[in-house]
Amino acid sequence: QVQLVESGGGLVQPGGSLRLSCAASGFSLDYYVIGWFRQAPGKQRELVASITSGVTTDYGDSVKGRFTISGDNAKNTVYLQMNSLKPEDTAVYYCTGRPRLGTWRYWGQGTQVTVSS
Repeated sequence: QVQLVESGGGLVQPGGSLRLSCAASGFSLDYYVIGWFRQAPGKQRELVASITSGVTTDYGDSVKGRFTISGDNAKNTVYLQMNSLKPEDTAVYYCTGRPRLGTWRYWGQGTQVTVSS
C-alpha cells in the first residue's frame, strides 16, 4: 500500500525555521520524484520544491535560497528545511510522489505551516 505521511508543521515567527518530513511507503524513492506543494487560502496550489531519486533538486522561485529539499533513501524519507520564513509562506504543505515520467500520483494528508508573530 502506497502512503505518504507528512510531519513537522506548526507555528513559527517570521525569520524562523521549520523542517518538514515526508515518510514514503509502498514505493522506493530511488525511482520516484517527490515534491512539496503548498496551498494558501484562496490561492492555487504551488510547487515549492522537488527531488528526483533522492538526488536532483528543483525549487520554486519564491523559496530559492531559503528552502532546501533533501532525501534519505535508506529511510525512504524526504525533508524540506525551511529557513527565513515569511508570513506569505503560511499554507498547508503537501508531500506528493510520481514516477519520473508520470504525473503526480500519490498525496499525503498535508501539514499546516503558519508564520506569524
